Amino acid sequence: MTGFVSFVSSGPGDPELLTVKAVNRLSTAEVVLFDDLSSGPILGLAAKSADLIAVGKRAGRPSPKQDHVSRLLVDHALAGQRVVRLKSGDCGMFGRLEEELVALQQAGISYEIIPGVTSASAAAAAYGIPLTRRLTARRVQFITGADVTGSLPENTNMAALADPLATTVVYMGRRTFADLAARLIAHGLPADTPALLAEAVSIPDQKITRHTIASLATHLQTATSPHPALIFYGPLAEFPA
Repeated sequence: MTGFVSFVSSGPGDPELLTVKAVNRLSTAEVVLFDDLSSGPILGLAAKSADLIAVGKRAGRPSPKQDHVSRLLVDHALAGQRVVRLKSGDCGMFGRLEEELVALQQAGISYEIIPGVTSASAAAAAYGIPLTRRLTARRVQFITGADVTGSLPENTNMAALADPLATTVVYMGRRTFADLAARLIAHGLPADTPALLAEAVSIPDQKITRHTIASLATHLQTATSPHPALIFYGPLAEFPA
């Protein structure tokens, strides 16, 4: 009998931000394939008999290839097991979900997707700001700061990203933000546009610091940190009015 795969969104790291459905699936899974950012206390919610397999990808570190992760999902499901694929944040947000869904579809394996709290929402809540604001920020845009090579994507819509009336959240942008900031300023976004750097969102090492896009670009050229980071810029990166 073919098994079943649950794509479970683990949120930004705090186990209390998991959904009830996510906890239920973890507690009944026979196999859990987990990302690095989904490890720690969250894995303590898995069944004690579950086989826990690390398949996380981190920039600059040796990581499993995507086709290997997809193959593991297929193999365990074909063995008739209940599989949880535990992804950080919301699994549909820059989580390489599509490649794994395609592999399951091609193998005829059923699955479900359980949404979760993306780190952008958690960081905004931790800092005490909304993601939208009447009159000054009617639009929110989530972008990736890195393509498959680790560089800033070349086909980025700079006119949209330099919109002063949008809240922009940059995932995986620590290494490329200096380049992005230079392009934003060249496209007319003021250098003193407020920005936030949110690191280790929702876990004990959480740190959220205030900058401008220019000062953050300078800071990130020399700053080092082992923690994942998000960058916010736009009218909502200020203290609430």
